[in-house]
Amino acid sequence: PTLVDITSTLISRLCLIPGDLALAGFEDTLSSEWPNALGSSELYRPFRILTSFSTVMQSGATQMDASIILADVGPNLGAINRSALIASDYIIVPLGADLFSLQGLRNLGPTLNRWRQDWQRRRDHWAQPDFPLPNGDMQPVGYVVQQHSVRLNRPVIAYDKWVNRMPEEYARNLRDDNEGPYPETPAQDKKHALATVKHYRSLVPMAQEARKPIFHLTTADGAIGSHAAAAKDAHQDFRDLAKKIIQRINLGDP
Repeated sequence: PTLVDITSTLISRLCLIPGDLALAGFEDTLSSEWPNALGSSELYRPFRILTSFSTVMQSGATQMDASIILADVGPNLGAINRSALIASDYIIVPLGADLFSLQGLRNLGPTLNRWRQDWQRRRDHWAQPDFPLPNGDMQPVGYVVQQHSVRLNRPVIAYDKWVNRMPEEYARNLRDDNEGPYPETPAQDKKHALATVKHYRSLVPMAQEARKPIFHLTTADGAIGSHAAAAKDAHQDFRDLAKKIIQRINLGDP
């Protein structure tokens, strides 16, 4: 794979494998090869195609001597995301305070269960593979809630209405917990909630323009006054989130 090295501007041992909109043209191929992986004819081609994202990710990790790979996928359950998630050991679910996230959890849970089972069937079918196949564990480790945009610290009742339903929906659909009791809010959900991420409003386009994470913005980038304070807070927020993820996946001391 082609790696975009960003170590010179941000942090050592950090590299990026960029996505491309042209990958949309690969969707049909991934879909058609999925059933072929259970066929009776030659299996090399379908498995090589279905594990292409895993191959790219592992190759990049080998080149950089990386111990962690983060894969950012779009909010859909298509063939591209299926192949990307098959290559993943763990899954973190971002949620908004809306009906779409609620329904998304109800769709995602059963789909992940089916993908795990279907992938295991395919692995078992190719008894002696010619190259390493990903396990396809796709284990959910928690969710991150996107906070609403607050102005003048006014409570948003509609936000609370939706977001407080997420702990139960996540437990039921992603962890097969149908008995409860369930936490009443994400803040009380110590088992599954990873963080509530603030709405950084204008810091997001500012970071995109500067091509930096929010927490690396400086006064030269336009982060002054309250923006500078928010950028500083973001650094601690994301550090806390990273530590919690490391603990959840038993990767060692954060």
